[in-house]
Amino acid sequence: MTLPESSNGGPVRLDGPWTHRDVAANGARFHIAEMGDGPLVLLLHGFPQFWWTWRHQLPVLAEAGFRAVAMDLRGVGGSDRTPRGYDPANLALDVTGVIRSLGEPDAALVGHDLGGYLAWTAAVMRPKLVRRLVVSSMPHPRRWRSAMLSDFAQSRAGSHIWGFQRPWLPERQLVADEAALVGELIEDWSGPRPASEDAAIDVYRRAMLVPSTAHCSIEPYRWMVRSLARPDGIQFNRRMKRPVRVPTLHLHGSLDPVMRTRSAAGSGQYVEAPYRWRLFDGLGHFPHEEDPVAFSTELVNWLKDPEPDR
Repeated sequence: MTLPESSNGGPVRLDGPWTHRDVAANGARFHIAEMGDGPLVLLLHGFPQFWWTWRHQLPVLAEAGFRAVAMDLRGVGGSDRTPRGYDPANLALDVTGVIRSLGEPDAALVGHDLGGYLAWTAAVMRPKLVRRLVVSSMPHPRRWRSAMLSDFAQSRAGSHIWGFQRPWLPERQLVADEAALVGELIEDWSGPRPASEDAAIDVYRRAMLVPSTAHCSIEPYRWMVRSLARPDGIQFNRRMKRPVRVPTLHLHGSLDPVMRTRSAAGSGQYVEAPYRWRLFDGLGHFPHEEDPVAFSTELVNWLKDPEPDR
């Protein structure tokens, strides 16, 4: 694969069949890459990546008749790096704000890892703006909280999140040796089939080196842990008791070492709508990159299904 280069020399706005622009939402500016026309499908990346993780799905969705948009979350890629606002409720409002700024009545949300956490949250907080929900490699937030606190195996699998609670050191580790840790995490979290070739990993490393990106990337995970016993965290957890009432597709790699299958599989209890669970055998934490054809096929078929059944 020949990787695109950025026409302006930056590490984020890589050239391709998509177009780049900025939109304003929830008091900040967000970078998006988009292509195609039709119903909106909004793609949300996870850690330690940015919008480019959806490079395989953007053209497939556009060809299938959708308006495919991949956004950079707050503090990452080409979006604003604000001093605060990294709790999931506010980040979910970023997502729904982008839907409104794009002039669309609603969107199918597709989220991976942290993006999946925010997709779950947005579907609960702003259900009228979410047409369908697709989550990859992330349990429902209440399921995630329970697993991290009561399942030693899941707590150990998510040890990087506990490590993020230290001040300053995690940021320094992320950018050390030209963000070598980013490449190590992607390789370690992938299954036998690598999520990204070496040149692609270099893209993610360069994006992490943009000033303040490492800090902003870690802040959502700091909130998740530090708020566990605080009023705002308890209130958020209670709020997420409200069921998801939009059709939901839940995708997971059977060899995911970060989010264990047992942790993710119980998320259907929070969905009062058609819910479909799909486990990809032999894939790790990045199924959309490890096997983009299988992932994209599953995604498009489900989005086009007029009656997704349980």
